[in-house]
Amino acid sequence: MTTPALDPERLRAKARSLGFDRVGIAPAEGREIWRDRLRKWVGSGAAGDMDWLERRIDERADPKALWPDARSVVSLAMNYGPGHDPLDDLRRDGRGAISVYARGRDYHDVLKKRLKALARWMAGTAECGVKVFVDTAPVMEKPLAARAGVGWQGKHTNLVSRDFGSWLFLGEIYTTLALEPDRAEEDRCGSCRACLDICPTGAFPAPYRLDPRRCISYLTIEHKGHIAREFRAAMGNRIYGCDDCLAVCPWNKFAAAAREPAFLPRAELTAPRLAGLAALDDAAFRALFRGSPIKRAGRDRFVRNVMIALGNSSDPAAGEAAVARLDDGSPLVRAMAVWALGRLTDAAAFARRRRRRYDAETDAAVRREWDGGAA
Repeated sequence: MTTPALDPERLRAKARSLGFDRVGIAPAEGREIWRDRLRKWVGSGAAGDMDWLERRIDERADPKALWPDARSVVSLAMNYGPGHDPLDDLRRDGRGAISVYARGRDYHDVLKKRLKALARWMAGTAECGVKVFVDTAPVMEKPLAARAGVGWQGKHTNLVSRDFGSWLFLGEIYTTLALEPDRAEEDRCGSCRACLDICPTGAFPAPYRLDPRRCISYLTIEHKGHIAREFRAAMGNRIYGCDDCLAVCPWNKFAAAAREPAFLPRAELTAPRLAGLAALDDAAFRALFRGSPIKRAGRDRFVRNVMIALGNSSDPAAGEAAVARLDDGSPLVRAMAVWALGRLTDAAAFARRRRRRYDAETDAAVRREWDGGAA
């Protein structure tokens, strides 16, 4: 039986009606270079705590390995551009900087609902098979989006669009339809290296190469353990993610602020007071971040990040907030509270605090922070 055709323009019009800002079509074919690069990158240890990247490499690199019946990939994007320069938030002492993508509702939920609606329409219109994916699945969404003409992978490894700069959420629909593919977008970064030069921790060993183990987004979101001392001062007040390499991209001059209500920033997540966040227990953390991607990181990792930001702050409330967490139930939090106290107090006051707690401390990492002394 012949599968009915689907006019790509009808598909684009339907996608736009559902709130998608860009639509592109690529063949459901992998490239050997994607597989080779991923294997080499994972083999170097660069994935850090992201152990899921080591699994299902073949399926990531080839849509047909994930779903043999797939013939086309529909790549879709939604704009989440901010209404201000996120770099301005880095200068707000006593306030935390949260990545733009995490200030509204969890984009996974928003995109998946829209993707499913579009996929149902496709299946009903053309009697085809469909599968939808957001970035929790083994899909190389950025190379696929570039191949589908949605944008190109910039030197910071994220997707860049001529229309939306570096501010796009991505999702995919795999389908059994053989749709006419779009022309791949060409790389338009030229000689620019603004995204590489602005990185506070030197996470780009070369253009188009990212070492997540040095990336503040990885450290504050994915990294499960204690954050190495060499990165803490560079983190500044960044408590969840880092937008520096995205925000400095010259192509953002063509971008517009997001119109999707779900992506508009919640007031309480726009430069929140660090001292208030430091006091969050698990219940308060879950309540504050209900419906937010931040919730997945967990309270302990998040407050760990807040402690580091306090140590980089000159807010008069910072020292008291750090002291309040010296006896926290999480070693992740206690260790960074000690580090923050060492930055915020003099040697004599630090030594007094140390004498009261050191012998009772059972965590080796926390003890090492006490041994580090006041900065």
